[in-house]
Amino acid sequence: MRDTKKIRLFLLLLPFLKGAYASNINITDCFIQFRNHANQSLDASGLVDGNGGNVSSSDIMNAVGFTYQICLSQCGSGTQNPTWANISQQFGAWLLPYLALISQLPFGARHRVDNLMSAILTVGSPVLAGYSMILTILNANWISRRFDNISFPNTKDAVRILISLQQNPLRISNEDSLLSSLVVLPDNDDWWPTIADFLDYTHTWSIASVTSIAWVVVAYLLTVASSLSDVSSNINSNGQGTGSAWLWLIPIVIGWLQLSPKCDYARVRKAMDNADAMAFVATNNGVVKASDLSERRAVSIDTNMENPSSPDEMLTPPVYNYARAIPWSQSAEDVFNAFQIASNNIRIHKPVTTGATWKNANRRNFIEPSNRRGNASDVNAYCRPPRYAVRSPWATGMFCRMFVASLLPLALQWATTGAAVLVVYFTPTVGLGCRSLGYLIYGAFATTVWAMLVMSSVLSHYASSYSDRPRSPFASITIRLAKVVSNLLRWGGKLVAIVNAIWIIAAGMLQFTSIYDNCYCNSSVLGRGAQYAYDIVVFDGLDLNQTKAAWFGALALAGSTSLGFIFYMSLLTDLVPI
Repeated sequence: MRDTKKIRLFLLLLPFLKGAYASNINITDCFIQFRNHANQSLDASGLVDGNGGNVSSSDIMNAVGFTYQICLSQCGSGTQNPTWANISQQFGAWLLPYLALISQLPFGARHRVDNLMSAILTVGSPVLAGYSMILTILNANWISRRFDNISFPNTKDAVRILISLQQNPLRISNEDSLLSSLVVLPDNDDWWPTIADFLDYTHTWSIASVTSIAWVVVAYLLTVASSLSDVSSNINSNGQGTGSAWLWLIPIVIGWLQLSPKCDYARVRKAMDNADAMAFVATNNGVVKASDLSERRAVSIDTNMENPSSPDEMLTPPVYNYARAIPWSQSAEDVFNAFQIASNNIRIHKPVTTGATWKNANRRNFIEPSNRRGNASDVNAYCRPPRYAVRSPWATGMFCRMFVASLLPLALQWATTGAAVLVVYFTPTVGLGCRSLGYLIYGAFATTVWAMLVMSSVLSHYASSYSDRPRSPFASITIRLAKVVSNLLRWGGKLVAIVNAIWIIAAGMLQFTSIYDNCYCNSSVLGRGAQYAYDIVVFDGLDLNQTKAAWFGALALAGSTSLGFIFYMSLLTDLVPI
């Protein structure tokens, strides 16, 4: 009974399916028929050679294409009939390996929808993914160098902890002497190395990741070699442009594997909870456990904030580091300042307790615990910055690092996108067409997403930093406006990223399924204009050296930039204790 219903439904849909494919054409057969008719009538009007020039009546059979207007009049505006064997071959060789490689990106969010959105953001804006990655390593390098000249217990562990918490909404608090006590008191000497060890886990190379990367690289090289050996085969549906446009994914995945971000929320949360019982705080009645006073901690990952500077800051996948980098840098600098001031006091042999005498140790580079003890006011004073010091909402060198972190990701985005454009631009008919415009749209949207979300992070941090300060009515309006614009940019950026991620997949499928294989797209009307556009149909015997050279150039451009990105990340990750 069910089979009968299915047959009836298919018969009802058959006329509609037939109507949908009624506009399909075979441009090659159409051109050959037109050329044969022109040869019989000795009328070469509308026929062109390989360079788009007119052919003479004695050379009609050597014509390889016709003008756009003739193509429309003779063949119509439909698309070429797709070859399903070619679709599956092109999809499996050029696109499927990259889609599988997406699974090797670091995730770790509490909710699956956030992991999905992080993958969409990465595909929709490779610039943003590369920017978040390089900014993460630059921030790690920055805070590591700042601690180099500090001579105080637990500084190395403090650097390890701060670097490990870049994928989490880091919060620093000195209420009730929490931070000062954590830095100064010898009772907390076990807290720093313990939590540093808890966070010292790696999400790096595995058999699955190596296999996935190797599959993509080998598939790309083999398919490129195959297409270069026979340029004229399926030239309009060839996937080399798609393969080049996706090549950025290899250095992004390898970069995150090298960096090994601590983005597993459950694991980091467990590490922080385990260390909470070991934190002590100074009070006027002596040293007590911080957990006995309140739930506040000096160092915490607050994922349940009521009013975060940006909701994206709460999400642990590393692509969201664009939203965390600025507040993280400010929090890391607060910790650095506490250690620096305490270190300066140690160098002048100033004990924590006011009026006490410094006790020298019998060992070098060792501080007697009695020199580091005191009540709450003493501990606070020991780490308090000078009165003239003003806490800036922007960490030292933040905008410089943001600028540097933008350069190579932009180069990677436009090298791979540019390579894809080169491949299809110099494929006859040479010029800007549907395929090349599709890749340009992808690159432009990816860059736009990055610009919108980075600007959103700057505005949201500005609004959050100045919201609790005394201000004039004009400043209040400015802060509210900044918050509104930040939200609009964040929502708009994510929407564009979703559209762009869908588009780059659809663009490849449109090419594989020959949707672009029509008179308009094959004639490069967008670049040449309808009056001067022409469609090259026959490629046998045609000089394709320019096309092959462009394909080689595209391979060199995308490949060298990807290798340069990987090399740069290798250099950076070797500079910091990650």
